This record gives sequence, structure tokens and C-alpha cells, in this order.
Amino acid sequence: MTKWQDVAPEQLIAILESGEADASQIIDVRETYEWDYYHLEHTTLIPMNTIPDRLDELPTNKELYIVCGHGFRSEAVCRYLEEQGYSDLRNVTGGMAAIASLRNFQYD
Repeated sequence: MTKWQDVAPEQLIAILESGEADASQIIDVRETYEWDYYHLEHTTLIPMNTIPDRLDELPTNKELYIVCGHGFRSEAVCRYLEEQGYSDLRNVTGGMAAIASLRNFQYD
């Protein structure tokens, strides 16, 4: 049984707007050039390939929302973090492409 759940992009936006989560909880695992092109305020960039070296930056006592471009890398990161003992993980389905679409921004 997995310890992570899928979260719709609409839910993430609502969580951000309500202040229920801070930047330390919303982890964008895309590459820097993707972040530079489009990202959400109050999120933290930790590219997927750097996650193993940056685990100490991730809170262990809060929900973590993992987001990428389309939801595939974030799912892999959720699986990895679960293996490292993290729980309360949320994979943002559809990723930044879905979030951008909700905000009428052409992501790709």
C-alpha cells in the first residue's frame, strides 16, 4: 500500500491560495529551465536528480506536494520518497501543464 496520494491541480491551487501549505511543502521537481519558463509562487525547486542529495531540505512532519511538468516525474519522486520513509506525500496529477491550463497559460 502506498503512502502517497494523487491530488488534482485545482486542489493544489486552492491549498496555495488558502495558505494551508508553505513553500517548503510544495516541491517542484522539474529542471531549472522549466522552472524559469513557468512556476508557481511559494514553491521550492528541487530538480528530480538532486532529490537524493537534498533530502535534508524536505520536512518530515508535514504533507509534501510534489509537482513536475505532467505528473510522471513527481510520481517517481513520491515512490522514491516513500522508500526513504516519507509519508503524507501528494503527487499533483497533470503537473504544471494542468496548472498552467487552469490559469490560461500555454505551457507546452
